Amino acid sequence: MKALYEQNQSDVNEAKSSGRGDLIPTIKFRHCSLLRNQRCTVAYLYDRLLRIRALRWEYGSVLPSALRFHMSAEEYNSECQDSAFLGPESHSGKMDWFNRYKKSLATYMRSLGGDEGLDITQDMKPPKSLYIEVRCLKDYGEFEVEDGTSVLLKKNSQHFLPRWKCEQLIRQGILEHVLS
Repeated sequence: MKALYEQNQSDVNEAKSSGRGDLIPTIKFRHCSLLRNQRCTVAYLYDRLLRIRALRWEYGSVLPSALRFHMSAEEYNSECQDSAFLGPESHSGKMDWFNRYKKSLATYMRSLGGDEGLDITQDMKPPKSLYIEVRCLKDYGEFEVEDGTSVLLKKNSQHFLPRWKCEQLIRQGILEHVLS
């Protein structure tokens, strides 16, 4: 795009200085090409941001390492100095955008439902029961349930736990729902 712009700019300057009217159609064609390329780039980046936002709803606030691995270095390691919103026009900083979206969503959820807030990312489908049987796929360690008891989540162990407490762990691939 930069090369097209510079080529167009030099033709515009030449057309102005030497009065060459034969360059006008070429200038207009390049200008239309630049506008089309810009629209395509913005559409791609917007789609990418929508996909990154969907990852927050699907996997929670911590992205699995396999997904982080597939994000580019710019998306994952970028450090943005200001706190301004990174819109679709920014190529770098998608992970920063993800982190800001995650914080914004967390702030909103804390503002709902009184003192503890309300996690609107839970129960994406209405639950059939409040407790589910789960199998641990990885060693996780101690896991505290709302009544204060703790459960040791070791690989291949099965537990009967509250759905809302383990749904994030299911999304992260630590637990799997056992359908009997």
